[in-house]
Amino acid sequence: MKTKSIKSLFIIAILLFSVNLFSKNNFVPNNTFNVREYGAIGDGKNLDSPAINKAIEAAVKAGGGTVFVPAGVYLSGSIRMQSNINLFIDAGATILGAPQNLNAYDETEPYSFGPYQDGPHSYFHNSLIWGENLTNVFITGNGMINGGGLERDDEGVLNKMNGHDDWQNPKPALNTPVRLGNKAIALKNCRNVLIRDITIFHGGHFAILVTGCDNMTLDNITIDTNRDGIDIDCCRFVMVSNCRVNSPGDDGICLKSTYALGEFRVTENVTITNCQVSGFQEGTLLDGTRLPRPKASGRIKLGTESSGGFRNITISNCTLRSCRGLALEQVDGGILENVTITNLVMTDLYHYGIYIATGKRNRSPKITTPSTMKNVLISNIIADGVEMMSGIQILGLPEKPIEGLRLENIRLISKGGGTLEDAKIEPRELGDGYPEPYKIGTLPTYGIFARHVKNLEIANITTQFLTEDKRPAAIFSDIDGLDIDNFKPQFAKETKAVIFKSDVKNVSVRNSPSIKKQ
Repeated sequence: MKTKSIKSLFIIAILLFSVNLFSKNNFVPNNTFNVREYGAIGDGKNLDSPAINKAIEAAVKAGGGTVFVPAGVYLSGSIRMQSNINLFIDAGATILGAPQNLNAYDETEPYSFGPYQDGPHSYFHNSLIWGENLTNVFITGNGMINGGGLERDDEGVLNKMNGHDDWQNPKPALNTPVRLGNKAIALKNCRNVLIRDITIFHGGHFAILVTGCDNMTLDNITIDTNRDGIDIDCCRFVMVSNCRVNSPGDDGICLKSTYALGEFRVTENVTITNCQVSGFQEGTLLDGTRLPRPKASGRIKLGTESSGGFRNITISNCTLRSCRGLALEQVDGGILENVTITNLVMTDLYHYGIYIATGKRNRSPKITTPSTMKNVLISNIIADGVEMMSGIQILGLPEKPIEGLRLENIRLISKGGGTLEDAKIEPRELGDGYPEPYKIGTLPTYGIFARHVKNLEIANITTQFLTEDKRPAAIFSDIDGLDIDNFKPQFAKETKAVIFKSDVKNVSVRNSPSIKKQ
């Protein structure tokens, strides 16, 4: 008995020592600042953002720490993030965006870099949660950010402010501050950023806008919003993983490269993986009903803003549903290069399946070179239920063709229904127009339309239609170096499988009997 007692005491001593050791090594953090201790009420009626900001300031004075938001509804205006702060929104906690008439959002900051991007891209302080020039920024927890009173700025108030009301005839920025709260989270020029596990509902113009941020991870985020989901602008070394983004009113996950920082900055070294984007009616991703919205946007896109361009981008293992398809749009004078996209499943797609375009909109200052796109690989794609307007659309510039594009292991199933009259359409050049397929309209092919490309490789591609389509499966125009291997198109009896225009040269066709028989 005595021996057993001694052993029990020994075990208890070890356990107490271990707990003490773990506490000293911050396994149990003691630098936590509960917002309720600084005056937050959490009843959804009283404005709690002043108390949340007090907790952040207290944490900053202590050298950093966790600002803890416990269960409750916290009516908030602007929450100002600081360096070395983890804003932890606990399960059961909701940060609710205040109505505009409370004037609780910070005023827009001065802006002087010209009207080269949409107004909401130029201002950050008028957001529900914002930070600028920070290091070590963390927004985590299993709680929710409900945008509440955030607006989309459909009236273009911020466009007028930064002189972008008509960017082709720019006006000086007004720099008259306003309190138009229109973003859930906005971070500018920050390093070492982590946003994880949170849910954002009704995020305003942008649920998450990050501009000029490096070393950033966005993980396990659920967004169900009324306009853009995640916009990553002029950022480097970024990981986006395990996110669900529903954004019927605009883009889901979007890489951009604006001139908002007053310089040409490439968005580069970005990985997007294991994510889902969709275009269901707002709120129906969260409530589980997933009601489709006609002509929704959603999607994964590079562009449209592309002053600096995109480099070293990897997108993999993602699904797109009830939205538009994959889009690569380089139209503002920058460069898009070294992009790998693989393992996408896309279903019930509006307008198109895959859209790849360079243009000369040139919404950047002093453009002297055309937009450039090269070294792009897209593989292992299923695109099912694609509208008849466009399947895979590839549009380069006559003076600057897209270079080094490979499409492989793709199955595209169109809704079909194209007519012989549709097959006679001659699509206009994109030129300086807004780079979206609906601006060009229905194409003369249901499958692949490629124009102005150098060294285009097509391998292991199958195209089909659900309703008979009298357009060809593919049309190639102004291609220098076309390699086709194992192309399996479905086509109507009176229709050619593939049309090669007279300006296509250096063509190699293998394992594609439908083409050989023409």
